[in-house]
Amino acid sequence: MVTNGYKSNDDSTHYSIEGIHYSTNKPVRIEITDEFISDICDIPFLQNQIKSLYISPGLIDNQINGYAGIDFSGRNLKENDLLTAAKAIWSEGVTTFIPTLITNSHESIVKNLTILDRACRDNEQLNNSIPGFHLEGPYLSPVEGYRGCHPQQYMRNPSFKEFSEYQKAAGGSIIQITVAPEIEGAMEFIKECTNNGILVAIGHSNASPAQINEAVENGATISTHLGNGCANFIHRHNNPIWPQLANEKLIPSIIADGHHLTADELKVFCKVKGTDNIILTSDVIYLAGMAPGKYSFLGAEVLLKNDGMLINEELNCLAGASFPLKKGVENIMKLAGYSLSDAVKMASENVARVYGLNSTGTLEKGKRADIILFEMNENQIHINKTILNGKVVYEQTNN
Repeated sequence: MVTNGYKSNDDSTHYSIEGIHYSTNKPVRIEITDEFISDICDIPFLQNQIKSLYISPGLIDNQINGYAGIDFSGRNLKENDLLTAAKAIWSEGVTTFIPTLITNSHESIVKNLTILDRACRDNEQLNNSIPGFHLEGPYLSPVEGYRGCHPQQYMRNPSFKEFSEYQKAAGGSIIQITVAPEIEGAMEFIKECTNNGILVAIGHSNASPAQINEAVENGATISTHLGNGCANFIHRHNNPIWPQLANEKLIPSIIADGHHLTADELKVFCKVKGTDNIILTSDVIYLAGMAPGKYSFLGAEVLLKNDGMLINEELNCLAGASFPLKKGVENIMKLAGYSLSDAVKMASENVARVYGLNSTGTLEKGKRADIILFEMNENQIHINKTILNGKVVYEQTNN
């Protein structure tokens, strides 16, 4: 609950919020001055709330392909669409997110990166919420199963010259690219990206252990949605999952929506890597928040089922996700047995560290005030308020 808000003569805005700390499980008061946390302290009880709300850093989602009917790779994307999507994203407790463009024609990627960049430059809230963009493709495995639902006709070998055109269109804002190390030219491309400060992730790949380890030596640091972007039938020993789990320099993102990975996989991945080295991601597409039914995605028909599963029946593969990141937080507790503190860490602090977002990701004095307040009912998170850069961008109504 926000209390004691006022504006001083020097135009600084000060207010405080109270809640149950997500990690200590104790009542705290956080003082916010302008966009920063100016103080945080334990209090004996919550004075200004009828119901107890948990308080945590805002969630950080490193892979959002679209939201609430807005497809970031769609042919009809407009500048104001990004703010529409962001408002829906904020309402689910995500304060920082990385819009992700997937495999497409060269012209479409250039066009949409330009639109996204302009949208961020023209809106302060978007600029505060979006640290950059992620390209998942087009430099992925074209092999069926490993390519998932990415359109095969647009897949190609990596070219840093072509990537530089994308970076120019994005105003220098591409901060991550996902690539399959086994395709021709990938290793040199990974080196070039790393040397230019771009985070490189391994994904949609059937690389050998040697190729995966070479990619890491060349600079790859992330595994994109590990356990997915993979064929349904793989060799029990020689497959791309084991070497990515085994390499201590790789930090995997995982989709814990209840469909992409089983409870056993979630447990094993987290135990192998440890809670400091796992990133929860959503991988949501534009169908997040929409009614079940048949839709078009990537030029094919996909089915959004009643339980939230998204499938391309023709290819027999998942077609992205429909649940927001908070579902992953819920499921890492429910299915894998982790605490709220650990779950939030995987969806906030770890992401901030990997992406160098030093101003956010934790509740600490001096950090940017990116904060959420929420209820927990039977492991379900209900967002009450989202604060971005010290400003309330979402507040639950009583309707």
